[in-house]
Amino acid sequence: MIVTSREEKDRYRNVWALAEVLSGQVQPVTHELLGAARALADAGGQEVWAVLLGAGTASQAVGLFAWGADKVLLVDDPRLDGFQDELEAGALTRLIHKHRPDILLGAATARGRALMPRVAVMAVCGLTADCTGLSIDPQTGDLLQTRPAFGGNIMATIRSAGHRPQLATVRPRVMKALEEDRARTGQIIRENLEESDSPVVKRVVEVFQDKESVVNLGHAQIIVSGGRGVKSAKGFDLLRALADKVGGAVGASRAAIDAGWISYAHQIGQTGQTVQSKVYIACGISGQIQHLVGMQSSDTIIAIDKDPDTPMMQLADIAIVGDLFEVIPEIIREIDKV
Repeated sequence: MIVTSREEKDRYRNVWALAEVLSGQVQPVTHELLGAARALADAGGQEVWAVLLGAGTASQAVGLFAWGADKVLLVDDPRLDGFQDELEAGALTRLIHKHRPDILLGAATARGRALMPRVAVMAVCGLTADCTGLSIDPQTGDLLQTRPAFGGNIMATIRSAGHRPQLATVRPRVMKALEEDRARTGQIIRENLEESDSPVVKRVVEVFQDKESVVNLGHAQIIVSGGRGVKSAKGFDLLRALADKVGGAVGASRAAIDAGWISYAHQIGQTGQTVQSKVYIACGISGQIQHLVGMQSSDTIIAIDKDPDTPMMQLADIAIVGDLFEVIPEIIREIDKV
């Protein structure tokens, strides 16, 4: 909705996090959204509401309190089996008009990217997609939404000062989830679907997942990643050997992907996967911003490069100056001694 004064803005309260549901199960990215929502709500003196739309998901509502929700807005209906974007968008827009949230966060996943733009249009409000940073302007209360722009060459901060609610989708594994606290409790608000939420224009015939083409780097605790400095497809064999030794996965920068040295499924960065590993080992990666936005939330970053002045070497917690083709075999040999 269009707002023209601070008084109109103040009519909108609380930060909503849209639960990501896949095959009837709440996904871990929901916990990340709740963590981000909690920080925003605390900054603005508001509550966190988790919005749970699905079929047979009511039993999972209580669990969302442990991840930071104060209230859960629950719509559990068999018609929400699978992903019905028109129906969910209609229901969510109606609930927005009823409860007037200040902010609504969704995941920048296939589901979120399909649903959130529909809601933005129907609710007449702004949407910033693929955010990597969120904060509150203390002077205006506006949501400051940071995302890569111009092919990742700059980081833009966007605000929707004249509209409420403020909508944003957040890249998975960029925001930090809170520590689970099972002692937390809250209120469940049950809502129903209404016939007016959406006309029936389609039905889900079958849901399937193509597991063959996906390399799941998102849950890897250790990632060994290579860039232009790996020099060839054969160079990635050395990275695989190190990854095998430490129980990790192999990632890559866009430069290595474009060179054809490893498949796109391994790409990390703005146009690839976003990771939040315990340890990220960057081998021969200069560290352009397009790559950094995909891995900079990792707990410990180790960089190996001949050039000590690259952005990646400057970002790293541990920077090893040297030829990766000499350094990595030495690391493997030391591991074998243990």
